[in-house]
Amino acid sequence: MILKELLDYFSIEVNLPPYLLEESFNEVFLKGDFSKENNFYKIVVKTQKNVTHTMIIKPDSDFPVTVMSELPNGLLNGMKFGLKKGEVAYTNEF
Repeated sequence: MILKELLDYFSIEVNLPPYLLEESFNEVFLKGDFSKENNFYKIVVKTQKNVTHTMIIKPDSDFPVTVMSELPNGLLNGMKFGLKKGEVAYTNEF
């Protein structure tokens, strides 16, 4: 599933770099809990293996899409997608 499909599914209307709209993400986010907070959107889903995946969409940020996974032991593992293709940052904090 590409990000554009996920945005359409949740009726999120934001301006993002074209490459991000074509970026692939796991379909598990379709089953997530959607919320809008201030100027960003959040989709949170917990999988059968007790891992919580969070996608944060902040269209006005230098890294408009962040995907973070919280493992059962509490460790965080995530990736931030920048404004240009190939511009990514790995992170272990929100």
